[in-house]
Amino acid sequence: MYSRRWALAASYAVLLVGALLVVGPFVWQALTSVKSFQDSVRIPPVVLPSPWDWSGYARVFEVMPLGRQFVNTVLMAGGRTIAQLIFCSLAAFAFARLEFPGRRFFFGLFLVVLMVPSQLFVIPQFLIMQQLGWLNTIQALIVPGMFSAFGTFLLRQFFVGLPRELDEAAELDGCGPLQRYWRILLPLSRPGLIALAVLTLLWSWNDLMWPLIVNTDPEMMTLSAGLAALSGQHNIEYPALMAGSLMATAPVIVIFAILQKQVIEGIANTGGKS
Repeated sequence: MYSRRWALAASYAVLLVGALLVVGPFVWQALTSVKSFQDSVRIPPVVLPSPWDWSGYARVFEVMPLGRQFVNTVLMAGGRTIAQLIFCSLAAFAFARLEFPGRRFFFGLFLVVLMVPSQLFVIPQFLIMQQLGWLNTIQALIVPGMFSAFGTFLLRQFFVGLPRELDEAAELDGCGPLQRYWRILLPLSRPGLIALAVLTLLWSWNDLMWPLIVNTDPEMMTLSAGLAALSGQHNIEYPALMAGSLMATAPVIVIFAILQKQVIEGIANTGGKS
């Protein structure tokens, strides 16, 4: 009895430490955003601001086109998410439900792509964008992220877990492959689609390297690239940087908090079958 209580107490202690490690940086970020510049760089660090200085939030709008960069980020993340839901679900349906020569071989190639560092594709993608004349454009942010091997793998595993009898019944009713995909499998795959949508949105929203390379015009940058530009060579305005980071992070935190149950359910239902 006592050993069980000690084990439970130890579990809660570990969870509490983990929660503090996760939440602590966000609390420090919020407190730094309302400090003066002198307090933000003071050694030893000042935990609570005195006085509370909200000028960092106004300063963000002065040093960067925050509104325009927010729109760019929404367009990039939304475009990538919608495109991946369409293309990845179609590819996953083909790998999971259609019989064609070399199906397992080509799916193996997709798994190989998952092992290749994404940095290897940066130079070829940049050259393609340059030849198309798409540098400093929205489409340069969206097009390279419209498809992912991970999204295909995630949805393929989800489709494989659905009963084959659904396809057989649909075929008896005269449904073709696309009708089975659209009317049967997609409605039943809502948790998997939501999981992919949220993961793609988070990845796109936080993407830094590609937007920083392909769009150098501040008006065409995303929030992550714009905030990176605030880090000057000799002087960093920490209150403004933390205020901008807090405003940029808030939307995705809200989205994940609302959809976290569906995300966990979708990921949990993708394993088990091959």
